[in-house]
Amino acid sequence: MHAKGIEGFPYYVGINSLSELATKDDRVVVLNILGKESSTVTPVSHEYSGGNIVFGTGPGKSGKSLPTKIGNIPVYNSIEEGMAAGHKFNTVVVYLPPSGVKDGVAEAVRANPDLKKVIVLTEKVSVKDSRVMRAICQANGVDLFGGNCLGLADSWNHVRLGGALGGNAPEESLIKGSVAIFSNSGNFTTTIAVYLATAGWGTTTSVSSGKDVYIHFGPKEFIHGFNNDDRSQAAILYAEPGGYYEKGVESDKPIIACVVGRWKAKLTKSCGHAGSLAGSGDDAQAKEKWFMDYFGVNDIYTPENPVFSKKGALVTNIAHIPDALTKVMEANGKKPDFAPQGDLSLKCWMANNNGISVPSELNVQAVSAIEPYSEQIEALKSTVGAQMRRETLKDASGASKMDPKTQVSQIHGTSILDASTHSLEANLAFALTRQYPSDFGESLLNLALNAYVNQHGSAALAAAEASREAGNSPNTALSASVALIGKKTVQKSMDAAGALLDLFKLTDLNNPEESFDYKTQLSEAESHKDALLASGEDHCAPKMLEAAKALKKKSVFIDFLAEFASKHGGTPSMDALVAAVWCHVAWPSLRSKKITRHTITTLPWFSRLYSTLVGCAAPASRHGEGTFCGVKLEELIPNYSFTKTAFMALLGREPSDKELFEFQVLLGLIITNGPGTISAQGSKGAVSADGPEQPERVQINKGFIGFMTHTGFAHGGNGYEAAAFLIEQFKDSGLKDPADSKHGVDLAAIANKFTSEYGAYKKKQKELGNLDYGKIPCVNHPVFKGKDVNIDPREDYVRSLFKEKNIYNVFLDFYHELVQSLFKNKISKNVYCVNIDAVIAVILLKTVWSDYQAGKVSEEDIELASFTAFLFGRMIGCAAEIDDHANRGKNMDTRTPASQCLYVG
Repeated sequence: MHAKGIEGFPYYVGINSLSELATKDDRVVVLNILGKESSTVTPVSHEYSGGNIVFGTGPGKSGKSLPTKIGNIPVYNSIEEGMAAGHKFNTVVVYLPPSGVKDGVAEAVRANPDLKKVIVLTEKVSVKDSRVMRAICQANGVDLFGGNCLGLADSWNHVRLGGALGGNAPEESLIKGSVAIFSNSGNFTTTIAVYLATAGWGTTTSVSSGKDVYIHFGPKEFIHGFNNDDRSQAAILYAEPGGYYEKGVESDKPIIACVVGRWKAKLTKSCGHAGSLAGSGDDAQAKEKWFMDYFGVNDIYTPENPVFSKKGALVTNIAHIPDALTKVMEANGKKPDFAPQGDLSLKCWMANNNGISVPSELNVQAVSAIEPYSEQIEALKSTVGAQMRRETLKDASGASKMDPKTQVSQIHGTSILDASTHSLEANLAFALTRQYPSDFGESLLNLALNAYVNQHGSAALAAAEASREAGNSPNTALSASVALIGKKTVQKSMDAAGALLDLFKLTDLNNPEESFDYKTQLSEAESHKDALLASGEDHCAPKMLEAAKALKKKSVFIDFLAEFASKHGGTPSMDALVAAVWCHVAWPSLRSKKITRHTITTLPWFSRLYSTLVGCAAPASRHGEGTFCGVKLEELIPNYSFTKTAFMALLGREPSDKELFEFQVLLGLIITNGPGTISAQGSKGAVSADGPEQPERVQINKGFIGFMTHTGFAHGGNGYEAAAFLIEQFKDSGLKDPADSKHGVDLAAIANKFTSEYGAYKKKQKELGNLDYGKIPCVNHPVFKGKDVNIDPREDYVRSLFKEKNIYNVFLDFYHELVQSLFKNKISKNVYCVNIDAVIAVILLKTVWSDYQAGKVSEEDIELASFTAFLFGRMIGCAAEIDDHANRGKNMDTRTPASQCLYVG
């Protein structure tokens, strides 16, 4: 049964002309008006249409309203309540969840005999409910649209019913013209309208039919209204696979058909629109043939192959619609509605090759964007550095992570294995700038870092010494010294970094090692004199400047400082030079938006902390007036790498080249174990407690204290266990040089002796019921196990690296003999891996072995050196965590909610 409607249809259709679809006389009720989608879309529709929505419904929401620019839309519990208040309407828009759509439509039809249109925007309404809704609407003379559609729009009437056709600014895309649009895709309805405007065609009525199994207002109903609409001179039909709706459509006016979805013929279930799963004979190719037969053409229209007739053309790419329409309309003696607005060529509004050289055909040039986007892009260009979204970082990080399969941790996407091939100074910079410095950049860093390593007479060194004398561990002693490097200590250097940033941030300077004309900046720098120039005598700055010039490379920032100082008859301050060094190193990262403005202005603080931590690790006896570890500062600052300086701070002597490389690898392997490790949690917690949402309040030195106070004899100081184990095994071996492969020590014999003793010990302990017996340090691993021969890929990588560099370590060889011996003597079921902790232990023990044998260092000294070396390496990763959390974290985000805490008393 159905009500009597338009003649010629075997079911009810009440729309005779497209001009009747969306009119100024339509009055609308929106079901679930305060829902997430509706509350955003409905105000735009209401404002665009001149206020056509009379009320909305929401159970329990009576008395509320939805604000719009032209007045509030009242909300009632039900349609009956709204009608009782005196409101009249003829159209209902449905935003209800799928299970509620049928009942919502039934309520609207039952309550309002004058109802003429129902538009269902909801997706995935069940087939059963769709049938019921259609039956209700057919019986009561109501046109049903959807589901899963975006509704209707009419450019001539300036009316939008339903969803977001035309987006947030319908006036921009719904331009008055002569073309009607019918589309299975809601978003493409708008896109097609925009594309048409590029060829000078505007629209009349746009219909988003939806594609939710049933299309209640289909192409045949649309074409009937199109044929009776004098405004519409052509139609666009956008069709997807599924259904026979388009078969047999005819018109006296031109039609451009766009059929898409050939790829969906291979699918076995719905993808995207629920109805876009073709059955038998209604896939994309079948629909293409229907239209080609109707148009009298034998191929698909493309700009390269313009096949069309006066009846129309078939395209399979929406970008070809404007061109096809223009050709067909020319054949029918019709011209575009207005001058073309833009074109469909790809336009790049923003381009950045990030310093990578690319072939000219790939080097896309940016063009000016249309308004308002051009203005927005220009505003974006004035922003400096990265803009990071803040989020909770309790057990998360934007700086580090550990791969649970390989157990190889990464810092800024670089594995610690790769990081271990870089110097300490390079990794310290990488932790903060997210890219490694150039060789020249490393040389400048060595100047800045070495300049503050001598702490002779400083309060920081005195604090560390007092802490050591009180019996504290290295982490506690160094925390005392770092506590004195507060913000005021480095404020001038941070001000200088901020001044350089303000002067150069909007320039075209990308690479500070290339020539750059800074005349403008010289004149603008007058207001920054206090931050950039020395106020009195500064004996260090001229030497620092001289050392930088001796490197015979260009640094825009250092050259700028020198010229600015010369202009004023003064010298740059030491603080400004340190700031210039870090600006030089960090500038490419800032320009490529890898780091924030906050980061670049705090780099001098990190730099001073690096120097203080390394310097104060050495006892006061190694700090002289003008010397460090017996080396004059005039020699050390310009000529020593910071890696070498750190080695000297740790062991009091200069390293050989091979020792320096091994030390570098040692520090690299310690950098991070991801954000969950205790030391990282300490640094993150310190930042979180300061409130990173105001990053200028974060005390970076407190972050360093947090990392160090969250290390200890079980985390950081435990590396000594392996060294002590090796010392015990080799104490009577006569080993003189662990770096000599011809050491003459029978490693197999030592391994077998230990294995025999350990096997007996292990058996006895098990017999006594003690399962907590002593384990062999640095063998086996909870992940790398279960195979006949097990390998820790991290240890294997380093072993191969040392072999490549012709670096030998007898202790590492012994560990491999040991795991073989354990297996051969049936202590283990398979060959255990030698894990990465062994590498850390053997590198350090090899370095101090000769001094230990000579009695110059004790086992306690080795333990402290092992702990301090851990702090040097982990300082890199925790600096990255501090900076990342300051830029990305939220206030107090590392706290554990009370609901997750347990009481075990």
